[in-house]
Amino acid sequence: MRIATWNVNSITARLPRLLAWLESSGTDVLCIQETKCAEDAFPFEALRELGYETAVNATGRWNGVAVASRVGLEDVVKGLPGGPDYEGGQEPRAISATCGGVRVWSVYVPNGREVAHDHYAYKLRWLEALRDAVAADAEAERPFAVLGDYNIAPTDDDVFDPAVFEGATHVTPAERAALAALRDTGLSDVVPRPLKYDHPYTYWDYRQLCFPKNRGMRIDLVYGNAPFAAAKKDAYVDREERKGKGASDHAPVVVDLDV
Repeated sequence: MRIATWNVNSITARLPRLLAWLESSGTDVLCIQETKCAEDAFPFEALRELGYETAVNATGRWNGVAVASRVGLEDVVKGLPGGPDYEGGQEPRAISATCGGVRVWSVYVPNGREVAHDHYAYKLRWLEALRDAVAADAEAERPFAVLGDYNIAPTDDDVFDPAVFEGATHVTPAERAALAALRDTGLSDVVPRPLKYDHPYTYWDYRQLCFPKNRGMRIDLVYGNAPFAAAKKDAYVDREERKGKGASDHAPVVVDLDV
Protein backbone atom coordinates (compact mmCIF):
# COMPACT_ATOMS: atom_id res chain seq x y z
CA MET A 1 0.00 0.00 0.00
CA ARG A 2 1.32 3.43 -0.92
CA ILE A 3 0.31 6.21 1.50
CA ALA A 4 1.23 9.86 1.03
CA THR A 5 0.68 13.28 2.53
CA TRP A 6 0.64 16.55 0.61
CA ASN A 7 -0.14 20.14 1.49
CA VAL A 8 -1.55 21.23 -1.87
CA ASN A 9 -1.99 24.91 -0.97
CA SER A 10 -5.46 25.13 -2.61
CA ILE A 11 -6.95 22.04 -4.17
CA THR A 12 -8.70 24.18 -6.77
CA ALA A 13 -5.44 25.70 -7.97
CA ARG A 14 -3.59 22.38 -7.79
CA LEU A 15 -6.26 19.99 -9.12
CA PRO A 16 -4.72 19.20 -12.55
CA ARG A 17 -1.34 18.49 -10.96
CA LEU A 18 -2.94 16.51 -8.14
CA LEU A 19 -4.88 14.24 -10.50
CA ALA A 20 -1.85 13.70 -12.72
CA TRP A 21 0.31 12.90 -9.71
CA LEU A 22 -2.18 10.40 -8.31
CA GLU A 23 -2.22 8.57 -11.64
CA SER A 24 1.56 8.56 -12.10
CA SER A 25 2.54 7.82 -8.51
CA GLY A 26 0.21 4.89 -7.87
CA THR A 27 -0.79 6.29 -4.49
CA ASP A 28 -3.50 4.33 -2.67
CA VAL A 29 -4.20 6.76 0.18
CA LEU A 30 -3.49 10.49 0.14
CA CYS A 31 -3.77 12.77 3.14
CA ILE A 32 -4.36 16.31 1.87
CA GLN A 33 -3.90 19.60 3.70
CA GLU A 34 -4.78 23.22 3.02
CA THR A 35 -7.64 22.53 0.62
CA LYS A 36 -8.73 26.19 0.90
CA CYS A 37 -12.31 25.51 -0.16
CA ALA A 38 -15.65 24.73 1.40
CA GLU A 39 -16.71 21.08 1.42
CA ASP A 40 -19.45 21.71 -1.15
CA ALA A 41 -16.79 23.07 -3.53
CA PHE A 42 -14.45 20.10 -3.13
CA PRO A 43 -13.76 18.15 -6.38
CA PHE A 44 -15.20 14.84 -5.19
CA GLU A 45 -16.23 13.73 -8.68
CA ALA A 46 -12.83 14.31 -10.26
CA LEU A 47 -11.24 12.08 -7.63
CA ARG A 48 -14.04 9.54 -7.88
CA GLU A 49 -13.35 9.17 -11.60
CA LEU A 50 -9.84 8.01 -10.65
CA GLY A 51 -11.26 5.49 -8.18
CA TYR A 52 -10.86 7.47 -4.95
CA GLU A 53 -13.40 7.92 -2.19
CA THR A 54 -12.77 11.14 -0.28
CA ALA A 55 -13.62 12.38 3.21
CA VAL A 56 -13.27 16.13 3.75
CA ASN A 57 -13.21 18.52 6.68
CA ALA A 58 -13.32 22.00 5.18
CA THR A 59 -15.36 25.13 5.76
CA GLY A 60 -14.06 27.86 3.50
CA ARG A 61 -11.09 29.62 1.95
CA TRP A 62 -8.61 28.79 4.75
CA ASN A 63 -7.26 25.52 6.11
CA GLY A 64 -9.14 22.32 5.22
CA VAL A 65 -8.02 18.67 5.22
CA ALA A 66 -9.03 15.49 3.42
CA VAL A 67 -8.30 11.78 3.01
CA ALA A 68 -8.61 10.24 -0.46
CA SER A 69 -8.50 6.45 -0.70
CA ARG A 70 -8.92 3.76 -3.34
CA VAL A 71 -8.62 0.93 -0.80
CA GLY A 72 -11.66 1.75 1.33
CA LEU A 73 -12.73 4.62 3.56
CA GLU A 74 -14.35 3.80 6.88
CA ASP A 75 -14.87 5.17 10.38
CA VAL A 76 -14.35 8.78 9.35
CA VAL A 77 -13.98 11.33 12.16
CA LYS A 78 -13.98 15.00 11.22
CA GLY A 79 -12.15 17.40 13.49
CA LEU A 80 -9.85 17.03 16.47
CA PRO A 81 -11.67 15.57 19.48
CA GLY A 82 -11.10 17.89 22.42
CA GLY A 83 -9.33 20.39 20.18
CA PRO A 84 -9.22 24.08 21.10
CA ASP A 85 -11.22 26.82 19.44
CA TYR A 86 -9.66 29.77 17.68
CA GLU A 87 -11.59 32.99 17.16
CA GLY A 88 -14.85 31.39 18.20
CA GLY A 89 -14.72 27.97 16.61
CA GLN A 90 -12.71 24.85 15.85
CA GLU A 91 -10.80 25.19 12.59
CA PRO A 92 -10.91 22.33 10.02
CA ARG A 93 -7.42 20.99 10.64
CA ALA A 94 -7.90 17.27 11.25
CA ILE A 95 -9.70 14.28 9.80
CA SER A 96 -9.18 10.56 10.37
CA ALA A 97 -10.27 7.40 8.57
CA THR A 98 -9.48 3.71 8.17
CA CYS A 99 -8.22 2.77 4.71
CA GLY A 100 -7.49 -0.84 3.85
CA GLY A 101 -6.93 -1.74 7.48
CA VAL A 102 -4.63 1.23 8.17
CA ARG A 103 -5.84 4.07 10.38
CA VAL A 104 -4.66 7.50 9.23
CA TRP A 105 -5.04 11.07 10.36
CA SER A 106 -4.56 14.00 7.99
CA VAL A 107 -3.53 17.04 10.03
CA TYR A 108 -2.72 20.66 9.32
CA VAL A 109 -1.12 21.94 12.50
CA PRO A 110 -1.59 25.68 13.16
CA ASN A 111 1.26 27.84 11.91
CA GLY A 112 1.79 29.81 15.11
CA ARG A 113 2.69 33.00 13.21
CA GLU A 114 4.95 34.61 15.83
CA VAL A 115 6.07 33.43 19.26
CA ALA A 116 4.30 36.34 20.97
CA HIS A 117 1.09 35.84 18.97
CA ASP A 118 -1.96 34.14 20.46
CA HIS A 119 -1.87 31.78 17.46
CA TYR A 120 1.37 30.32 18.85
CA ALA A 121 -0.27 29.51 22.19
CA TYR A 122 -3.18 28.06 20.25
CA LYS A 123 -0.73 25.89 18.27
CA LEU A 124 0.69 24.40 21.46
CA ARG A 125 -2.81 23.72 22.83
CA TRP A 126 -3.77 22.10 19.54
CA LEU A 127 -0.75 19.81 19.62
CA GLU A 128 -1.56 18.81 23.20
CA ALA A 129 -5.09 17.89 22.13
CA LEU A 130 -3.70 15.92 19.19
CA ARG A 131 -1.46 13.94 21.52
CA ASP A 132 -4.40 13.04 23.73
CA ALA A 133 -6.64 12.19 20.78
CA VAL A 134 -4.23 9.75 19.11
CA ALA A 135 -2.87 7.99 22.20
CA ALA A 136 -5.20 4.99 21.96
CA ASP A 137 -4.56 4.44 18.24
CA ALA A 138 -0.82 4.83 18.78
CA GLU A 139 -0.83 1.88 21.15
CA ALA A 140 -3.11 -0.28 19.00
CA GLU A 141 -2.00 -3.36 17.07
CA ARG A 142 -3.19 -2.13 13.69
CA PRO A 143 -0.98 0.19 11.61
CA PHE A 144 -1.68 3.82 12.42
CA ALA A 145 -0.11 7.12 11.39
CA VAL A 146 -0.59 10.85 11.74
CA LEU A 147 0.40 12.44 8.42
CA GLY A 148 0.44 16.06 7.44
CA ASP A 149 1.88 19.53 7.62
CA TYR A 150 3.09 19.84 11.20
CA ASN A 151 4.51 23.34 10.75
CA ILE A 152 7.46 22.25 12.92
CA ALA A 153 10.97 21.26 11.89
CA PRO A 154 11.91 18.46 14.32
CA THR A 155 15.63 19.32 14.48
CA ASP A 156 18.06 21.96 13.26
CA ASP A 157 19.04 19.55 10.49
CA ASP A 158 15.53 19.97 9.10
CA VAL A 159 16.03 23.62 8.10
CA PHE A 160 18.50 24.99 5.56
CA ASP A 161 20.07 27.42 8.06
CA PRO A 162 19.14 27.37 11.77
CA ALA A 163 20.43 30.93 12.21
CA VAL A 164 17.78 32.24 9.83
CA PHE A 165 15.01 30.85 12.04
CA GLU A 166 16.38 31.93 15.40
CA GLY A 167 13.57 33.36 17.53
CA ALA A 168 10.90 32.32 15.00
CA THR A 169 8.15 29.74 15.15
CA HIS A 170 8.55 26.21 13.71
CA VAL A 171 11.83 25.62 15.56
CA THR A 172 11.19 26.67 19.17
CA PRO A 173 11.90 24.34 22.07
CA ALA A 174 8.21 24.32 23.06
CA GLU A 175 7.10 23.21 19.59
CA ARG A 176 9.73 20.50 19.43
CA ALA A 177 8.78 19.37 22.92
CA ALA A 178 5.19 19.01 21.70
CA LEU A 179 6.46 16.75 18.91
CA ALA A 180 8.42 14.71 21.43
CA ALA A 181 5.26 14.34 23.55
CA LEU A 182 3.41 13.10 20.48
CA ARG A 183 6.13 10.53 19.82
CA ASP A 184 5.93 9.44 23.45
CA THR A 185 2.45 8.06 22.79
CA GLY A 186 4.13 5.29 20.77
CA LEU A 187 4.78 7.04 17.45
CA SER A 188 8.00 7.52 15.52
CA ASP A 189 9.10 9.65 12.60
CA VAL A 190 9.05 7.04 9.83
CA VAL A 191 10.56 9.32 7.15
CA PRO A 192 13.48 10.84 9.08
CA ARG A 193 16.04 10.83 6.31
CA PRO A 194 14.81 9.61 2.91
CA LEU A 195 17.68 8.33 0.82
CA LYS A 196 16.88 10.08 -2.45
CA TYR A 197 18.13 13.49 -1.29
CA ASP A 198 20.80 14.60 1.16
CA HIS A 199 18.50 17.33 2.45
CA PRO A 200 14.95 15.96 2.23
CA TYR A 201 13.06 19.20 2.78
CA THR A 202 9.33 19.20 2.10
CA TYR A 203 8.58 22.93 1.95
CA TRP A 204 10.19 25.82 0.10
CA ASP A 205 8.79 29.36 0.19
CA TYR A 206 7.71 30.78 -3.16
CA ARG A 207 9.74 33.93 -2.48
CA GLN A 208 13.45 34.68 -2.92
CA LEU A 209 14.13 31.68 -5.17
CA CYS A 210 13.96 29.39 -2.16
CA PHE A 211 13.34 26.24 -4.18
CA PRO A 212 16.14 26.67 -6.75
CA LYS A 213 18.49 27.55 -3.88
CA ASN A 214 17.16 24.63 -1.77
CA ARG A 215 16.36 26.95 1.14
CA GLY A 216 13.80 24.59 2.57
CA MET A 217 12.32 23.04 5.70
CA ARG A 218 11.17 19.52 6.57
CA ILE A 219 7.80 20.18 8.16
CA ASP A 220 5.57 17.59 6.43
CA LEU A 221 5.88 14.49 8.57
CA VAL A 222 4.62 10.94 8.95
CA TYR A 223 4.43 9.75 12.56
CA GLY A 224 3.50 6.08 12.72
CA ASN A 225 3.00 3.53 15.48
CA ALA A 226 5.13 0.40 15.80
CA PRO A 227 3.05 -1.78 13.40
CA PHE A 228 3.11 1.04 10.80
CA ALA A 229 6.87 1.51 11.13
CA ALA A 230 7.45 -2.25 10.91
CA ALA A 231 5.43 -2.44 7.69
CA LYS A 232 7.39 0.35 5.99
CA LYS A 233 9.26 -0.80 2.89
CA ASP A 234 10.30 2.57 1.48
CA ALA A 235 9.80 6.28 2.09
CA TYR A 236 10.73 9.40 0.18
CA VAL A 237 9.95 13.04 -0.56
CA ASP A 238 8.78 13.53 -4.15
CA ARG A 239 10.82 16.67 -4.70
CA GLU A 240 10.13 16.61 -8.45
CA GLU A 241 6.52 17.57 -7.79
CA ARG A 242 7.67 20.92 -6.34
CA LYS A 243 9.09 21.86 -9.75
CA GLY A 244 7.42 23.69 -12.61
CA LYS A 245 4.47 25.96 -13.17
CA GLY A 246 1.57 25.77 -10.75
CA ALA A 247 3.35 23.73 -8.08
CA SER A 248 2.43 23.79 -4.42
CA ASP A 249 5.08 25.15 -2.09
CA HIS A 250 5.12 21.69 -0.46
CA ALA A 251 6.21 18.36 -1.93
CA PRO A 252 4.40 15.05 -1.35
CA VAL A 253 5.86 12.67 1.23
CA VAL A 254 5.35 9.02 0.32
CA VAL A 255 5.50 5.80 2.38
CA ASP A 256 5.21 2.28 0.99
CA LEU A 257 3.83 -0.34 3.36
CA ASP A 258 3.79 -4.13 3.24
CA VAL A 259 0.37 -4.80 4.77
